Amino acid sequence: MEDKIKFEMEFPIHASPQLLYQYMSTPSGLSEWFSDNVNSRGEIFTFIWDDTEEQAKLVSKKSSERIRFRWVEDEEDGESYYFEMRIQVDEITKDVSVIITDFAFEDDLNEAKMLWENQISDLKQVLGSA
Repeated sequence: MEDKIKFEMEFPIHASPQLLYQYMSTPSGLSEWFSDNVNSRGEIFTFIWDDTEEQAKLVSKKSSERIRFRWVEDEEDGESYYFEMRIQVDEITKDVSVIITDFAFEDDLNEAKMLWENQISDLKQVLGSA
């Protein structure tokens, strides 16, 4: 079976790390930009888009810095795929960026990147930093 390819994307965002983290780590924050609705029970987050529901497990988090999820369906395959949203602050300029790490099959790579670009664009609009 073919492996997924790891990719990283960086998006400059005008918002405080604390605020960004709220939008990345809470069901109410995530449902503003990432999916139509988000529910969580413990470490399991359920993301809802139209008629689709996908579950992800919260793998690790560090307040105001990063959050990492693993799709439950990937976990069942015993794969080590995940998606991570990391907040990076430039020490000198204090510019804030969100760094996305995700995995996709080669055929789906461009589509996956476009999806993140759209999601982050939505996030910027919600934050008023578009």
